[in-house]
Amino acid sequence: REAQVVQWLSSQASYQRAFAQTFAADPTPVSVENVIKAIAAYERTLISGHSAFDRYVFEDDQSALSPSAKRGMALFYSDRVGCGQCHSGINFDGPVRFKGHEQVSALFANTGLYSVDGCGGYPQSDQGLFEVTRKKTDVGKFRVPTLRNVALTAPYMHDGSIATLGEVIDHYAQGGRQLPGGPSALNHLVDRRIRAFKISPEEKDDLIAFLEGLTDPRFVRTQ
Repeated sequence: REAQVVQWLSSQASYQRAFAQTFAADPTPVSVENVIKAIAAYERTLISGHSAFDRYVFEDDQSALSPSAKRGMALFYSDRVGCGQCHSGINFDGPVRFKGHEQVSALFANTGLYSVDGCGGYPQSDQGLFEVTRKKTDVGKFRVPTLRNVALTAPYMHDGSIATLGEVIDHYAQGGRQLPGGPSALNHLVDRRIRAFKISPEEKDDLIAFLEGLTDPRFVRTQ
């Protein structure tokens, strides 16, 4: 796959020029390493910080979030629902790395999305972090994504296999894919923070309202 990307970029005159100008000191400007650097440089310009949540928390605008969204926020960070255990930090994606400070590792988690063998196995072509580390305990682990603007990014999960936010909540409420004897009876690979919980239809609506409050209209309009 990487070779195909490099080959295609190298065949495009506009990308050839752009990479040659940006990585002028590199004898091979179009490379996987430089593609990663270019994407990372672009992603660092994508700053979303003016959602209803941001106005409520950082600007003390008490009217920014609806009463339903405020109840959903309490649920999000509650021990019972526990979304904030993984989706933490300013970007709702776990630890944040700061230049000049102690480096922290990105957060990966197995959310119990698959159990193709009844024991928590993932499809052979899509096994997550295991494909890099080859550690059995890393099967099904994927990078915890940001939830900013999540209401606009359906479908969900790493492979787009869940259509709506409501269905995502249902997935977590049952503790991942149902297995014989219970959601986690056989699937020891599921992250320990994924556990079944009870949630009423009204609470589910509140949680969705909070997630919708992470949308930043200003950011969306300018991208």
